[in-house]
Amino acid sequence: MATRLKNLDRDTPMLLPPDLRDWIPQKHIVHFLIDAVDRLPAGDFRVNLRGTGDEQYPPRMMLTLLIYCYATGRFSSRGIEDATWSDVIVRYICGGSLHPDHDTICAFRRTNRELFEKAFVRVLLMAQETAGLKKVGTVSVDGTKIKASASKHSAVSYKHAGEQVELLRKEVEQLAAKAEQVDNVPLDDGLSIPDEIVRREDRIKSLEHARAVIKARYEEERKQKQAECA
Repeated sequence: MATRLKNLDRDTPMLLPPDLRDWIPQKHIVHFLIDAVDRLPAGDFRVNLRGTGDEQYPPRMMLTLLIYCYATGRFSSRGIEDATWSDVIVRYICGGSLHPDHDTICAFRRTNRELFEKAFVRVLLMAQETAGLKKVGTVSVDGTKIKASASKHSAVSYKHAGEQVELLRKEVEQLAAKAEQVDNVPLDDGLSIPDEIVRREDRIKSLEHARAVIKARYEEERKQKQAECA
């Protein structure tokens, strides 16, 4: 009996556009991040107020994009740009069709660094005050409730809250510094192909040449081994 394999089709286009929400688990942290950032003021982030030039990316989208990527260990602006095409969670953050390039991503962080870090800390504080949330990606928020009540322990509560804010602020500072450091080093992650073989026809031709070279090499090795054994 012949082996039965599931049909794999990479060429037929989808008849209807996909709904990215169907591809993301309901419990994924990205839903929390989007809702949290939506509750932050975004009016102070620097944008082109004159309205000239290309349309600009929404500051809240850029903020969510950076928070999610940095919190999950992705710091390179080039890597984040690539993720807007290849990572379904990142594509969801960007609405599926927006793809800010690495220069735009890097410029947004550098231009708005102080505001970005403050917003990042506020999102982490909201996570800290949310029942059941202990981590945002790789960033631990402990899940401890900070209640500055009017009781006799309020001074302790305020002191503890201040310590927590300072810890999160330092964590965000380190993440932003790491992103800056990574952006100053050219990305070579082995996930991009040269311009010469971007077109499929050129890629196939290159692969056929490579296969012929490898075949000839193996044949030469085979003849050499036969000669040694003779």
